[in-house]
Amino acid sequence: MWAYGDDGFALLRGSSLDLAVAPSSRRHGVGTALAVAALAEAPDDVTAWSHADDPAARVLADRFGFEAARELWVMERDAAPVDVSSVEGVTIRSYRDSDADEVVRVNAAAFAHHPEQGSMDAANLAERMAEPWFDPAGLLVADSGSGLLAFHWTKQHSPEQGEVYVVAVDPAAQGRGLGKAITAAGLAHLASLGVHRIMLYVESDNAPAIATYSRLGFRHTSTHVQYARIPG
Repeated sequence: MWAYGDDGFALLRGSSLDLAVAPSSRRHGVGTALAVAALAEAPDDVTAWSHADDPAARVLADRFGFEAARELWVMERDAAPVDVSSVEGVTIRSYRDSDADEVVRVNAAAFAHHPEQGSMDAANLAERMAEPWFDPAGLLVADSGSGLLAFHWTKQHSPEQGEVYVVAVDPAAQGRGLGKAITAAGLAHLASLGVHRIMLYVESDNAPAIATYSRLGFRHTSTHVQYARIPG
């Protein structure tokens, strides 16, 4: 970790770089100095996120040979009532301990090409479930009677704010309306908790998911950008 007094810091974790500068200290070379120090020890495949696509971060990225590699959308909606549709032969219910292996399996299939979510294994699932915010009632699963077809993991951040944390549909079960049904069931659960707003993160190039969320009343409100260093 590199610190510039109380004005900012840079933290390198493997190939992931975090760099933050206090608002009152920006435009004084603090970010540049921290980037120079951190990148001198960073691997070639280093990446860094710019939250809310900050213009200053864009300039800094360009200066050090980075280009935008991923865009993560933030979408939001009010916690208004939603209609939960049924899917023939499927029961949507809350998580049980016996569902753990199926949740890992569905997640791996749904996020096979996702750089972070796709790596969740049984140990990581147990770790997430040990977090203080975890509520089994907020993890909705679509049960076919012979296994799970989808799940929607919700999260409550505060009395006012809820999140669509993860929605996963087994690719073998797509085309049956499961994505909309399981998402709506999770929204209904969050609304029952009394939250006012519900948000989610989605990859900007995931057109099917964005279409589903848009039909459920979500609107794009901001963008996080991941920058990667250009080889050469």
